[in-house]
Amino acid sequence: MQENLAEVEPKASQAEPAEVHKPLQAREAGEENTGLRTVPASQAELQEKESNLSHTSPSSTKKVQEQQKESLEGLCGLGCVVIPRCPCFNNVSFFLVFFCILVISQGIVFGLVNLSSNSFQDNHLTTIGSLVLSLSYDISFCLVVVFIAYCGGKGNIPRWIAVSSFLVGFGSLLFAFPYLSGRNYQMNVVTEDICKEVKIVNDCKKTSLSFLSKDMIFFILGQSVQGIAGVPLRVLGVVFIYNSVAAYSAGIYLGIVEASGILGYALGRAIGALLIKTSENSSFEESIEDCDASEHWLWTWWSQFVIISVIAWSTLIPLSRFPQSIRGTARIKPEKQKPHLLDENQTKDQEFVPSLKDLFATAVILIKSPMFVCLSLARASESLVIIGTSALLPVYIESQFMLTPSDATTLSRFILILGDAIGQFLGGIIVYTMRMSCKCLMRFVMVTAVVSLVAFALIIFVHCDPIPFAGFNEDYGGTGHLGNLTAPCNSHCKCSSSFYSSTCGRDDIVYFSPCFAGCTHSKTLKDSKTYYNCSCIKDGIPTLDNQGDFIDARRGNCDAKCYELPLFAAFIFSALVFSGLSDIPNILTILWIIPDKQRSLALGVTCVILRLFGTIPGRIVFKILRDNSCIFGDAEHRGGSTNCWIYNKTKMMYLLVGAWFTCKAITIFCTAIAVHLYKYLQKKNSDVLHTVVKNRKVKKKERTDL
Repeated sequence: MQENLAEVEPKASQAEPAEVHKPLQAREAGEENTGLRTVPASQAELQEKESNLSHTSPSSTKKVQEQQKESLEGLCGLGCVVIPRCPCFNNVSFFLVFFCILVISQGIVFGLVNLSSNSFQDNHLTTIGSLVLSLSYDISFCLVVVFIAYCGGKGNIPRWIAVSSFLVGFGSLLFAFPYLSGRNYQMNVVTEDICKEVKIVNDCKKTSLSFLSKDMIFFILGQSVQGIAGVPLRVLGVVFIYNSVAAYSAGIYLGIVEASGILGYALGRAIGALLIKTSENSSFEESIEDCDASEHWLWTWWSQFVIISVIAWSTLIPLSRFPQSIRGTARIKPEKQKPHLLDENQTKDQEFVPSLKDLFATAVILIKSPMFVCLSLARASESLVIIGTSALLPVYIESQFMLTPSDATTLSRFILILGDAIGQFLGGIIVYTMRMSCKCLMRFVMVTAVVSLVAFALIIFVHCDPIPFAGFNEDYGGTGHLGNLTAPCNSHCKCSSSFYSSTCGRDDIVYFSPCFAGCTHSKTLKDSKTYYNCSCIKDGIPTLDNQGDFIDARRGNCDAKCYELPLFAAFIFSALVFSGLSDIPNILTILWIIPDKQRSLALGVTCVILRLFGTIPGRIVFKILRDNSCIFGDAEHRGGSTNCWIYNKTKMMYLLVGAWFTCKAITIFCTAIAVHLYKYLQKKNSDVLHTVVKNRKVKKKERTDL
């Protein structure tokens, strides 16, 4: 094949840009055309260049060939109309700007959906329905990634990304539809969480189950469309950027792209947090507004999705105008022509026209490559680390440091997002600065895995003493029983364990709710809820409010008198940063060992392995592990599924450390095997090359003797 390419290149080099041989007087006279040209006109000009080049001296052939490779990269344009005078925009920097805007837009959608759909999932879906809704993105991604990666790799990648920008906006509109319909998703809730024999219930008009089923379909469709849109972003965009920049510079560009996706998710959660007026751990008379106010809440949500759609669609035209290869790609391509470890003899007959036969043949070759599979499994295990930490860390912080669920979730998300984003960006910078080889990249992945595991294991030594909790580790002053929230002091209050609102009494004991503390009155003072006349609270020093009444309890957990949370956050943050450092080197290693014609398909197969062995089972496994750590929960809603209020923090800690140890051990093991295979294949290729050179010398000597 190389001999055939060598014959084609001199023929292709017969065309030279007109500016090379045009007289200077013609340029000064303004003969150049600064307007738009059609493709036939450009082809005619190219033919004219070939005829002019036929009289070029042989000494300038090399220089002309260099210039001609750049001219073959394509012009800026849209459809049959090309724009010859916009070379300043035809570069990877401008492409990266629009591409990152699109990636951030999809990240914002994910952040908004994650927050806005929580109430919908918690109140209207069973556990299976919630899993289907959360996994629909990964399932749709897996179903189409191989085909889009294969076809897109052989076509114009920017045009595929432009289609992705349309799908991101369209999927965002699908998420907006349930809120645009104006339906109220709030269920009947108790509006009084204090001790009363008669409970007052506020009824908003409920949506029928058929309507809820239709809205669930829109949520699933939105997730599925976003999954399809994610393929050009996560696969084709990465390959296009890698092919357009130098090998070591690709680390910085890919780091910026990955950090942009994380930044978009953080912005989505921040925007959603501003729209949510109440925390998860609040009294229910404030958490549910009246039915008229909920209409404004719904309108606010769907308007955010519409704005994101407009932002995503704004990148459609700019991305579609980029050519198949950005200017400068031809100059850096020879630098990447290194010996690939995938057997090129197996792929030398690859067809230039997409076909199912070629697709499956190449996919089988990739799957049969042990080194490729090991690197893909290492990526899958790293994704399990993030999924497991995201599922277990919030409830562990809540249980260990006695934070409210909203505060624990906010802190854990902040640590996760910031640590992962910084780690991925720094990983790209380190690759560019140190210019590591393929083998050094894999060793770097193993080192970062070990360091992150050590940093995470240090959380075992960071813990707080348990706080007295009435009904769990405190028996209401000897009048109740451990494991039972009801005692003689609150038996007349008709309390329900379905509504958890932690309350701190003046006796420094935490109660499940003001009702279980026996409180009969409440006040709101400076955005703080206070409770009075609590029959279960006997000890402690009472304090007076500004109206002269004695305060018995306040909303929230009691002060744990534990000041190790900053140290815990530092250990987790360090572990996440070192864990994120390995993501970009892992991607670059896969791209380096695969020939350029198979890179997009290889990255697509990697994404399938990542989701089949990482994302999809990870969400299910860690949800089961989290539920098994539950001490006390409620099973009176969501079709019989348990909503856990109290977790076993010791068991949760060992689950977290165990998950990290298992995933990092898999990463180290798979990467170590890949390093061993790399050394073996490299030695094998060098032996073959040495044999070929030796045979050529023998043949040359024989001809000389003759």
